[in-house]
Amino acid sequence: MAPSDELEYLKSLVAQLNEKIHALEEKAKAVAHLQKTPAQQLRTVLVGPPGSGKGTQAPRIRDEFCVCHLATGDLLREQIARKTELGKLAKKVMDAGELVGDDIVVGMIKDQLENNKACKNGFVLDGFPRTIPQAEKLDAMLEGRGEKLDSVVELAISDQLLISRITGRLIHPASGRTYHREFQPPKKPMTDDVTGEPLIQRSDDNVETLTKRLATFHKQTGPVVDYYKKKNLWVPIDAAQSPNVVWENLSKVFREGRARS
Repeated sequence: MAPSDELEYLKSLVAQLNEKIHALEEKAKAVAHLQKTPAQQLRTVLVGPPGSGKGTQAPRIRDEFCVCHLATGDLLREQIARKTELGKLAKKVMDAGELVGDDIVVGMIKDQLENNKACKNGFVLDGFPRTIPQAEKLDAMLEGRGEKLDSVVELAISDQLLISRITGRLIHPASGRTYHREFQPPKKPMTDDVTGEPLIQRSDDNVETLTKRLATFHKQTGPVVDYYKKKNLWVPIDAAQSPNVVWENLSKVFREGRARS
């Protein structure tokens, strides 16, 4: 083959490859767009006692499925800091030493769904609802928006294992980094790996306090789990497994739910 013919042949190959690359890029864009249509949205509630792994799994759900993570404690702090009408109401109630009412909390969730762009593809609710009246108010609010929950996932784990997990928990206050005396110890005892600053143990991370917190959790959450069981939304996940195995099981639940929608 003459050099000029070989050159033309190579040019035609390059042109074909460019066309193929362009076609694949357009196909990838189309698939990405389909993943974010309303039919592919995810609306779920994550239920579990303190230390069950909600704080680990909820951000992964948020990032993987492009939804917002709504933790009611964070919402309260944010609304109070922004001095919104709901925040002012909540602060007034809290300053009086009372519990923030369900209507205020549901109102904060509704505000996020309407105004937080991160919620356009759905949400993962963390720490709410904890009672049947809260669940009913949440359902009513979603129904008013023409929406409903896809699933309610319970991270199930024995109290004994939870107490073992939490009483060994160590925290770096400035960053929020967590360690565990047994399962994930720092390189140097009681010292943050990154900054070298001292670690602390939360004052309420003790057996007596945890036992009381878990008793309260079970008393409150048992009826809520039954409520969602009747609606065929409840899915239990064994949270005693490693975080990666728990994540695989969660992903399977959500992807199967999407396939049915």
